[in-house]
Amino acid sequence: MEWLEMSTENCPVQLTLDLVGEKWMLLILRDATNGVRRFDEFRRHIGLSEAVLSDRLRKLTAAGVLRTVAYQEPGSRSRNEYRLTRKGWDLWPVLVALRQWGEAYTGDEAEGPVLDLRHDPCGAPVRVSVECERGHTTLSPADVSARPGPAAHPRP
Repeated sequence: MEWLEMSTENCPVQLTLDLVGEKWMLLILRDATNGVRRFDEFRRHIGLSEAVLSDRLRKLTAAGVLRTVAYQEPGSRSRNEYRLTRKGWDLWPVLVALRQWGEAYTGDEAEGPVLDLRHDPCGAPVRVSVECERGHTTLSPADVSARPGPAAHPRP
């Protein structure tokens, strides 16, 4: 079975984009991975309306990407912070890959990175690469073959 003969109804790329593929979702995740936790901080930093932000946070929480943790400032009512779950943190390499691509193709190379990600122990810049389970790293599309997996279904 070839790619064009396969149904895409259960495609993991499509299903992931259905959940987090909208611009605001990715920007919320970007901020969450950089330590933003409170509603007002998200709203102020991203520039989102309260209604849109509430909706996106609710969707990410319902999907198990974020979880809420109650907090209370002295003299104020109880509120929720939003924290990434393991499922949410597993999207971090996707965000790093988007940053890496954006720096290569949309940014001003002379200015350098907007966010300088470095490996703490050695200080080297962080990059995303594709690797196989046996540890071969920095694979290109020419190094990989794609075959239908067990979940592949023929197009109707």
